[in-house]
Amino acid sequence: MKTPSLSNRLRQLFLQWLQQNSTLLVILLPVLFVLTGYVLYPNLQILLQSFVQDGLFSLANYQQFFNLTHTANWQALGGSLYISLLTVVFSALVGVPLAFFFAFYDFPGKKLFASLAILPIVMPPLVGVLAFLFLAGESGILPRGLQALFSLPSVPFAITGVSAILVVHTYSMYVYFYLFSATFFSEMDSAVLEAARNLGAGPWMTLTKVIVPMMTPALAGAALLVFMTSMASFSAPFIFAGSFRVLSLEIFNTKLNGELELAITQAVILTTISVIFLILLRRYSEKRKYVGGGKGVRLRPKLVSRGWLRFVMGGVGIFGVTLLVLPHLIVILMSFVKNGTWTWQTLPPAYTLENYTNLFQDPRVIEPVVNSLNMAAMATVANLLFGIAAAYLLVRQQFFGKKMVEALIMLPWAVPGTVLAVALIVTFNKPSLLTGGQILVGTFWILPLAYFVRNLPLVFRSTYASLEQFEPALEESARNLGAGWWFAFRKVMLPLIAPGVLAGALLAFVLALGEFVSSILLYNYANRPISVEIVSQLRIFNLGSAAAYSVFLIVLIGFVVLVSNRYLGQRSGQAVV
Repeated sequence: MKTPSLSNRLRQLFLQWLQQNSTLLVILLPVLFVLTGYVLYPNLQILLQSFVQDGLFSLANYQQFFNLTHTANWQALGGSLYISLLTVVFSALVGVPLAFFFAFYDFPGKKLFASLAILPIVMPPLVGVLAFLFLAGESGILPRGLQALFSLPSVPFAITGVSAILVVHTYSMYVYFYLFSATFFSEMDSAVLEAARNLGAGPWMTLTKVIVPMMTPALAGAALLVFMTSMASFSAPFIFAGSFRVLSLEIFNTKLNGELELAITQAVILTTISVIFLILLRRYSEKRKYVGGGKGVRLRPKLVSRGWLRFVMGGVGIFGVTLLVLPHLIVILMSFVKNGTWTWQTLPPAYTLENYTNLFQDPRVIEPVVNSLNMAAMATVANLLFGIAAAYLLVRQQFFGKKMVEALIMLPWAVPGTVLAVALIVTFNKPSLLTGGQILVGTFWILPLAYFVRNLPLVFRSTYASLEQFEPALEESARNLGAGWWFAFRKVMLPLIAPGVLAGALLAFVLALGEFVSSILLYNYANRPISVEIVSQLRIFNLGSAAAYSVFLIVLIGFVVLVSNRYLGQRSGQAVV
């Protein structure tokens, strides 16, 4: 009998390995292609390009950035850090006490107030900025109203510059601290508080020595999100900054001035600061983990049903609801204002439905809406396919480098939008295999690609969480009964994880609809989205048209959220049954 040669033996082993790992390879190779080509490569490109000048390796870009005689970059770096740290402080001062208030006290209207507390998260960042501009800017309704009411020679106040940025950031970002803290309080064991009181601790000592240390992971997580979101913030500085410099806006201005190499260097530094803060905060939270050994008894809120405290809480609640709803109401009011009529008056003097009729009848006006819907839909479909494949790969398959793959998937969420836009400009301004031999910069397709890359983690994380809840035995049972892998996944696993998949997909769609940071750097006139058109209308003082676009965006996002909540609630109930 003839002994097979070594090469034949190796070939047989390789074919056998391919057959056994065919599912892994079919999923892994496309996922690696996307992550390598559209996430890792663009970020490596800007890192390498930051060390290049005139085609040669050089530190000149960094020397220019850190040159003490040119203070613009230092001011932008210091401004970003200053704004971000203050945003963390103010957001915590609003969000944590609010969550504490709802957790420890029960009073009439509590459910309504608690629901409205997360209202700012529904408003796109750019729309929130416009709302405060109309409400409390230099020509805002509130300052002019107080001036007219008290016959003052000038407006008593107006939010501009740093104060305006901090107000907008606090309004939109306190929700992170509120949600993280509310989750902590809902899971906290009341026996721990009873033990502290029995040992003689007063309310202040219980708060500072028991509650706050146990909240460290929740507070650190919220602080991380707020800091990184504030560092990457573009909308509020774009409208309110004036002469105050922040790094995200400086990147935009530098790129517009044609200094792409310096803009790349600024982008690298902005990303580096965000990553350093991420590492330091995680290390701090890991060193300060506390485990409470209690009896599993949940907090029982103290009922406030009568007495002066009830009226105080009711008044505070009404005031808080007014503050939360007022920006939305101002945008709605402004959407009926006739363009060009509101100049010096306290309230707009003329109202019209023309802004809305144009929005649905004039092809030029509706074009940005169609663009946003098309680009958001294309990006979301791509996110859906990638997210399902990547989640299944990391949950159900075993292979070398899983942690690296997961880190690459989450990277776009940590990279500021301005940095992402610069990376795409540097990478796709020339033909390559990744672009099918075409130049993408300046074309319609660059924006859907930016939305897709930016929202990669969303569908992945929601699908990953859903897959982890179900035992692999469900899929294995279907395979043992003769079903192929695709049939088992499509008929067994996909219906079970559908709520999580759709939750991530709808969130990706909503964020793509209102995306402004990447859009302002990458758009051209033919594919301008709603967010860019809002700013364009604002620049030519068409305040009514800008507000109408904003309301349309809010309604569209609210409709998607409402439908998803109802559908996902029904599907979740069916899955449990």
